[in-house]
Amino acid sequence: MKRPSYATDKVLKTFIKNALEEDIQDGDHSTLSTIPKDLKQSAKLLVKQDCILAGVELAEIIFKTFDKDLKVEIFIKDGQAAKIGDIAFIVTGSARSILSTERLVLNCMQRMSGIATLTHDWDSRLVGTKTKLLDTRKTTPNFRVCEKWAVAIGGGTNHRYGLYDMIMLKDNHIDYNGSITNAVKMAKDYIKTNKKKLKIEVETRSLEEVKEAIKAKVDRIMLDNMNVAMMKQAVEMINGSCESEASGGITRDMLKEIASAGVTYISAGALTHSAENIDLSLKAVK
Repeated sequence: MKRPSYATDKVLKTFIKNALEEDIQDGDHSTLSTIPKDLKQSAKLLVKQDCILAGVELAEIIFKTFDKDLKVEIFIKDGQAAKIGDIAFIVTGSARSILSTERLVLNCMQRMSGIATLTHDWDSRLVGTKTKLLDTRKTTPNFRVCEKWAVAIGGGTNHRYGLYDMIMLKDNHIDYNGSITNAVKMAKDYIKTNKKKLKIEVETRSLEEVKEAIKAKVDRIMLDNMNVAMMKQAVEMINGSCESEASGGITRDMLKEIASAGVTYISAGALTHSAENIDLSLKAVK
């Protein structure tokens, strides 16, 4: 699949540089002390748990960022199903380079594959509906690019990437302003004054707030912690005038029922904060 727009070469280069520096500092002394400089070897990425694989493209970028002469032969691509015993890829070149990048590659791929697998499972519950599954900003600091990318690989849709690419007026913004009407007016004035192209989403906690948000003419209304009956009422009130998003305490078992309410999106922090890592390992090819 095509790499998301936010996973730019610059962003990935910075992430990889910082991650390698954190791990290696003044040297991978285990490797430097035991592995000859000119030794060439191969290693295979072994899948030890059924999953939707993610992080393959990133792994290749990590290897080549550290050592441009490393060669990666890929057998299973991002987003493809992998089973126990499968070999996702083989990396060949400097044994030192392979060993020094092994843990970073595995840390990224295990986490990303866990998120992609969970996302794929949740998204499959929405097949046949018009509702799309969204992630949130509940991500690991400095690892958001990988976690959001993994959601996309798993078939989910990325919500806003950060605070800069959408205006989302949540409960505290509204409470600090006194009302949805006030908050939206200020947001629209800000957009006009600063010549920004930003969509406005408003969080609502009751049908009265939904009514106020509709009147304020926003791009999306979040239905926060509402039961399905209330969501159905809200969607009827919105009547296609803007997008709707169900959010708050979403679980896998609730997805189909929530989608039946007719919401445009369902957002779930669990995709990134509750996914379990997938068991993968990098093994020497003997």
